[in-house]
Amino acid sequence: MTEALKYVPEHATATTGDNYDQVLDDLSSASVHRNFDPYIDIDWDSPEMAITDGDPRWVLSKNVDPIGRHPWYQQQPLEKQIKIGMWRQANVAKVGLQFESVLIRGLMQYSFKLPNAAKEFRYTTHEAKEECNHTLMFQEFVNRTGMDVPGAKKSLRRISPVIPLFSTIFPTIFYFGVLGGEEPIDHIQKDFLRNRDEMHPSMLAVMQLHVAEEARHISFAHHLLRETIPQKSAVQRFVLSIMLPIVMRVLCGAIVVPPKEFRREFDIPRSVFKDIFWRSENSKQFLRNVFGDVRMLGDQCGLMNPISRFIWNILGIGGRSSRFRSEPTYAAA
Repeated sequence: MTEALKYVPEHATATTGDNYDQVLDDLSSASVHRNFDPYIDIDWDSPEMAITDGDPRWVLSKNVDPIGRHPWYQQQPLEKQIKIGMWRQANVAKVGLQFESVLIRGLMQYSFKLPNAAKEFRYTTHEAKEECNHTLMFQEFVNRTGMDVPGAKKSLRRISPVIPLFSTIFPTIFYFGVLGGEEPIDHIQKDFLRNRDEMHPSMLAVMQLHVAEEARHISFAHHLLRETIPQKSAVQRFVLSIMLPIVMRVLCGAIVVPPKEFRREFDIPRSVFKDIFWRSENSKQFLRNVFGDVRMLGDQCGLMNPISRFIWNILGIGGRSSRFRSEPTYAAA
């Protein structure tokens, strides 16, 4: 597993076929020998996992969460901060569940068309199994908070049956979408885990389990794209260079920004909501930080050219590429 997740220098291009095959073998082996079951590895019924009203550990972090950093949230009574924090975390889990559901369907369609002996078949099936466990974990967490949250915005929920089709029609775009959904959640959760603010044990357990396995899933998407994109024609690579930032920005908004129900539930002024997503300087910096790893991937795949960089910047997600996977960024924000 260490070999599979090793840092690839920023200047690197595609992996060779032998190295790519070894990566897939390592990732598949890791999925066999280092996997988790949310009903075995999380002791949901232990006393410390109990979710009770008025627990200040649900207050959103001032260092990590865009809502928690905003003065409006910090000025609210403690009880309301706690309710907002519980709703927010439960809804993020529900969004994660919905995204994983779309991903599972896409992975199954992708693997269905693979030829015999394709190493991707084994790994994508391992990943789909792990994502099924994640959906169970996320829903269990939502149920125990008692928050009846909707998850993603209605528009994304309505088109979710169509998205998996991209895995066989436009597989590269599909894997852009995989990263567009996984990278923001992974980035935020890692920043929460690096931060020293106290979290509720149930949320901490969910994040730790998810981050541990998501590292493999993101690594696979990065390696697959580094292997396949350089083999495409110059015209195809140019089109992909334009699509990459667009997919990232659209899915980041769908994943990170709460639905309208959130603003209505807690009577959040429209101006405050817009300031949090993404008008304030802190929020703009947060948005740029989220995709440092993807910008690094774009460099490695030859997808960063003057026009694509311009699009990254006008969409508010441009900036310095990460020097290595999961480089910490929350302190800079």
